Amino acid sequence: MEGLQIGNKVYQSRLLIGTSGYPNFDVMLRALEASGAEIATVAIRRVKLSDTSGENLFNILRQKGYMILPNTAGCYTAKDAVLTAHLAREALETDVVKLEVIGDDQTLFPDVEQLLSAAATLIKDGLTVLPYCNDDPIICKKLEDLGCAAVMPLGAPIGSGMGIRNPYNIQIIRDIVSVPVIVDAGVGTASDVSVAMELGCDGVLLNTAVAKARQPVLMAE
Repeated sequence: MEGLQIGNKVYQSRLLIGTSGYPNFDVMLRALEASGAEIATVAIRRVKLSDTSGENLFNILRQKGYMILPNTAGCYTAKDAVLTAHLAREALETDVVKLEVIGDDQTLFPDVEQLLSAAATLIKDGLTVLPYCNDDPIICKKLEDLGCAAVMPLGAPIGSGMGIRNPYNIQIIRDIVSVPVIVDAGVGTASDVSVAMELGCDGVLLNTAVAKARQPVLMAE
């Protein structure tokens, strides 16, 4: 099979995995290795970019050979998301960012208006943008038209583990956009991942399903 292309790079694994919520670094690293993932996403606002010690999360992931995908989790406005993305670009020397602009603390659904604004700005600034968005075909098409390198529609609310609640929308998104479609959020089991791939998606990003499992390493595998 051809690999998953994001920007100018191609990855053999179609699983992207998060790095938050694990019991400790050791479990996280063993889970990442067991998953076979090549891309690990890190919330920029939840780590200390100024930490230069050997135990720095970024240093550890780099030493293990992972592509670090910074994300703007915790941002509620386009302005904050753009600033956070630029901080990540400078600190990590990467032009690829997972863009998140959250609408509220309860649902953690994206704020579509702010998301589109931030995406337009970051693309204009030369970043490769992977937006976390609703499972809305129209929004996904607009994000593609702006120049996003992929679209990342949610399967269900973040951390819910409810799986893909609206496969029909995911299928429509896959049919109308030409960039990679990566299901992001709500995936709870290995079978949910299979459903995403059967719908024609190019990849899946998950975190809670592994990090909060009783046996994170086994779940990752």
